[in-house]
Amino acid sequence: MVKRTLRAGSLMKQRLSGGRNVFSTRNGSATLEAELSEKSLYFLVLASLDDSLSGMATRGVTVPRTPGLFSHSFTPQSRSSMKQPNMSTILGTGGKSPYLVHTPGRLGNLSMLDDNDCTTALTPPHSVMFTNLDYSATEDVTKSAVLLNEDDPGEAATRSMYSDFLHLLLKHTSNTIFELTDEYEDICSSQVNILQKIVYRATPGQQKFSKTASVLWLLKQEMVTWRLVSSIYRDRIQSALEDETMFDVAVINASEKTAVNNLFQRDSLVRQTQLVVDWLESIAKDEIGDFSDNIEFYAKSVYWENTLHILKQRQLNTFSGSSRPLVTELDPDAPIRQKMPLDDLDQEDDSRLLKFLFTLIRAGMTDEAQRLCKRCGQAWRAATLEGWKLYHDPNVNGGTELEPVEGNPYRCIWKISCWRLAEKEQFDKYERAIYAALCGNLKQLLPVCDTWEDAVWAYFRVMVDTLVEQEIRSSVMTTEETEELPREYLETNWTLEKVFEELQATDKKRVLEENKEHYHVIQKFVILGDVDGLMEEFNKWLCKDRNMLPGHLLRFMTHLILFFRTLGLQTKEEVSVDVLKTYIQRLICEKHTDLIAFYVSHLPQNVAIAQYAVFLEDITETEQRHHCLELAKEAGLEVATITKTVVENIRKKDAGEFTHHDLAIDTGTTEEDQLKIDVIDWIVFDPAQRAEALKQSNAIMRKFLASRKHDAAKDVFIKIPQDSIAEIYNQWEEQGMESPLPAEDDNAIREHLCIRAYLEAHEAFNEWFKHMNSMPQKPGEPAQASFTEKVAHELKEKQYEMDYGIWKGLLDALTADVKEKMYNVLLFVDGGWMVDVREDAEDDPERTHQMIMLRKLCLPTMCFLLHTVLHSTGQYQEDLRLADLIASDRHKLYMVFSKDELRKLLQKLRESSLMLLDQGLDPLGYEIQS
Repeated sequence: MVKRTLRAGSLMKQRLSGGRNVFSTRNGSATLEAELSEKSLYFLVLASLDDSLSGMATRGVTVPRTPGLFSHSFTPQSRSSMKQPNMSTILGTGGKSPYLVHTPGRLGNLSMLDDNDCTTALTPPHSVMFTNLDYSATEDVTKSAVLLNEDDPGEAATRSMYSDFLHLLLKHTSNTIFELTDEYEDICSSQVNILQKIVYRATPGQQKFSKTASVLWLLKQEMVTWRLVSSIYRDRIQSALEDETMFDVAVINASEKTAVNNLFQRDSLVRQTQLVVDWLESIAKDEIGDFSDNIEFYAKSVYWENTLHILKQRQLNTFSGSSRPLVTELDPDAPIRQKMPLDDLDQEDDSRLLKFLFTLIRAGMTDEAQRLCKRCGQAWRAATLEGWKLYHDPNVNGGTELEPVEGNPYRCIWKISCWRLAEKEQFDKYERAIYAALCGNLKQLLPVCDTWEDAVWAYFRVMVDTLVEQEIRSSVMTTEETEELPREYLETNWTLEKVFEELQATDKKRVLEENKEHYHVIQKFVILGDVDGLMEEFNKWLCKDRNMLPGHLLRFMTHLILFFRTLGLQTKEEVSVDVLKTYIQRLICEKHTDLIAFYVSHLPQNVAIAQYAVFLEDITETEQRHHCLELAKEAGLEVATITKTVVENIRKKDAGEFTHHDLAIDTGTTEEDQLKIDVIDWIVFDPAQRAEALKQSNAIMRKFLASRKHDAAKDVFIKIPQDSIAEIYNQWEEQGMESPLPAEDDNAIREHLCIRAYLEAHEAFNEWFKHMNSMPQKPGEPAQASFTEKVAHELKEKQYEMDYGIWKGLLDALTADVKEKMYNVLLFVDGGWMVDVREDAEDDPERTHQMIMLRKLCLPTMCFLLHTVLHSTGQYQEDLRLADLIASDRHKLYMVFSKDELRKLLQKLRESSLMLLDQGLDPLGYEIQS
């Protein structure tokens, strides 16, 4: 079974430090508390503090290096195991806190399918903020200096994060999902480090650096949000994998420590609430770094040294300063008891010290706070921070060796004293907050919590404290201990939802505003485990103005959704798709070409095809097109369907009707036309798509032919490889198909040949017409020419006759060629030009309509062109036979002519008849019989 162990630095923030007990007996506990004031009680602790700390060292126990009350991160141990856990492992009394480990190694990753012994980490170790970088300090400085010249240095510096996140996502599997989230955090940490250097080196007041500061804030929030997601969902997934059948095991003579340990083992609410406390304290610790080592206070080894100096001088009658009243005694209770002030310098120093102490406790660094107290000569105050540790006597149940007793047997009295101290208004607000945090007094803790993180920390810390206290009082404390904390504290029924309801009702304007910030909303729903609620928030943000959402926020939203999917959590499909589409669109706008295919592959199939097709429409370079298709193939997208969709999208952008030739204006090949021509390249890359290439090119050429854009149609035709028809048949045969080609493919091949015949006829006519109009000009005979001029004229005539002969010979060849090609169109085999032979094809009304229209638009024109050729070359009798061809019931060409076109054609044929009459023949070209 997977063991649930509690890592050093979590659960109870090492409330069991392993030191000697402050009190050696339990006799007289009631009278003891009654006789001592809140601070006087701490003097009893003072005498044992140094001995306690030194005792830890002699027993090989490390002084706890983590925050104070109830804030240990932990790795869950199997709650179904009945084996008594190792207490030093669970409560971290045998080693340093992970927060002070200077190496970035995590304690492995959690496999959701592996039951082997494993450990998990709540947060990455951050002894000093952002130490896990892959480059030297010199490179950092150089890079930040270069980025200062950018218009938006924050965006430029973090551009690589988009690809970095994808590379990590591709590297990990579902079994290493939490290792992935840790690496997400590391990337954010590295980028934050870079941006901090940029902001530090920047000139204040420049707008571009205010943008950089905004990006810096976003990435800091993303970094800590990944930390939260990792810690919370590690526990939730591990809990879900364990046997839900859980029953309590009675422990004889259970101590406070044992009872609380069992509580954390079985109660996910307490455990996850503590994880939130740990998380918030880790954020605070990141922010303060090692500042406490650099603090210089006026008092070093003696507290209130200025007051002490003045009192000594007054005693010796050598003081010449102010004679205002000061305390006459220097015990910790003196200012309150005597109601007299300290010296101003001591008062100021005390206030500063208390503020710093609270800052350390807020960061979970209670041990650092104690060290600072001792360094400043206030060892008694350090002792006051010891009393929270839970009592545990390992010798109660017997044993071969006498083991040290841990914790404070009078913790209840200590806690009540802290509560009373926190309630006294004459104390400094930070001093009251310190003890309020230690005893769970929310009312006195909130006044110094000005930010959203501080307020959430206060509520969750008190929530853990209350739940733990309720457990102790129900399972450990006896009826003899009659001292009670306030009933509202002990009987509060805390829930996660209630905490955030309270935050919504706060009177602090800053907290209310921060409640609405994107990342704080995300953090709230992650803590609540409300994925549906989070999806609804995502939807609101997208509906409000998706274009204004920061790119890095969209990146986070996308990867969070993918994280949820990997864990098998249900996300609202519509919202998830919308987030992904928005992120993909942002990637397209910012030219992250190589990243798009992967994210598109996580969309539903039909949406993915449409989305990637839209992206490909703007890719024009051949190499880039090949690259994008390879990426799509690697991502598992349907490349053939996508390329087909790209072509259809572009060719359908012009949805105008077919235009009759007489109305069409040949404007040449426009940019829009060129797009339609070039789009064919998408479907000729893959030989398997040749049939589709024919169909799509036919559709584009039909439109061009209708608009008399023959050059554009020819450009499309050239795009189709010459071996396409043979390739289509070969592929069909390779599939082992003995039946004929599918009707759609067969008809597409025929249509392709029809268009080819028409384009060849037009090209032949253009060559003929050009040659026809380039006939050599017969030289004119000069009047009264000299002999020389006559000789020159004769030479020109000979040259003319030679040129004419060549011209005439080529004209005859061109005439024969153009006639053949025109007849190929007019007399196209098997039913006529642009007529399908296979009638079992899938119905396509648009194509059918276009082919009918092309017959009506192109065949009459072809007849008129053929008439021009025949009439111009004196083939009048053959010209007249056009009437028979058009009237033939076999070809039924008359059906494609309008009445006006027939009238116009007959008028032209009449001209040929007149020419025959002029030649002495009858109107049909036959000799007149006398």
